[in-house]
Amino acid sequence: MKKGKTISVVSGKGGVGKSNVALNFALELIQYKKKVLIFDLDVGMGNIDILLGLQAEQTIVDMFTKQLSIYDIIESGPKGLSYIAAGTGLTNFFALDQTKIDYFFQQYDQLIEVYDYIIFDMGAGITQDSLLFIMASDECFVVTTPEPTSITDAYSMVKHILNNKKNMPIYIIMNRTPSLKDGKKALERFQRVVSQFLGVTIHMMGVLPDDKVVTNAVMRQIPFTLLNDHAMVSKAIRQVTRNYITDTSDANKQDPFTFVQKLKHFIKR
Repeated sequence: MKKGKTISVVSGKGGVGKSNVALNFALELIQYKKKVLIFDLDVGMGNIDILLGLQAEQTIVDMFTKQLSIYDIIESGPKGLSYIAAGTGLTNFFALDQTKIDYFFQQYDQLIEVYDYIIFDMGAGITQDSLLFIMASDECFVVTTPEPTSITDAYSMVKHILNNKKNMPIYIIMNRTPSLKDGKKALERFQRVVSQFLGVTIHMMGVLPDDKVVTNAVMRQIPFTLLNDHAMVSKAIRQVTRNYITDTSDANKQDPFTFVQKLKHFIKR
């Protein structure tokens, strides 16, 4: 049975370009003939549909309030991308009553047989709720920039995740770097610090340069890889995706447990 991989994309602080990275990475995965769903879980602050220049007809909130199936809330994006918009009015996912949580589990379990990758675009920072989703995911991408406060917050995020799940595969993406060379140095420095103080080797996924094409893409509500696929940042996200596909082709064994099984376990714990 096909079992899609669940990836949580997180950042220690807001404003580091996490959603943009998640979206364009998802679009690049499609170039490898992968079926991808991006799930905006930054409820109340979600912006995947805005970055796509699309208006979602239904959101995750509607699934609960209107008792819709999960397929009713999946929207179509460019290049065959599927996405679920965050919506507003749901401040605490697990404050939902047990019936609604069970309904979510039942609905979500249908997706892993349909998609190769399900990417959660999490809210910035970490809450008890988001930590549960992160721990139940197969992998976690941490997006940061070389700015000292961003690095500090990213380190705290990595530490918090590893304190709760020591064997979580973590991939670091260094975004908005002055140059690829500077970005690579910052990435290597970050990996060394994590290795030295947390005793874990994290994956250096790659570097994305600071590129005015990104600002232009956000203003025009077109993903930057689609706006200009020759831009430095588009070439860089392509390389990041290639690194990831190569790194995970045979290195990571498939987890025998599904996302929902792991999430239920962590909730009970």
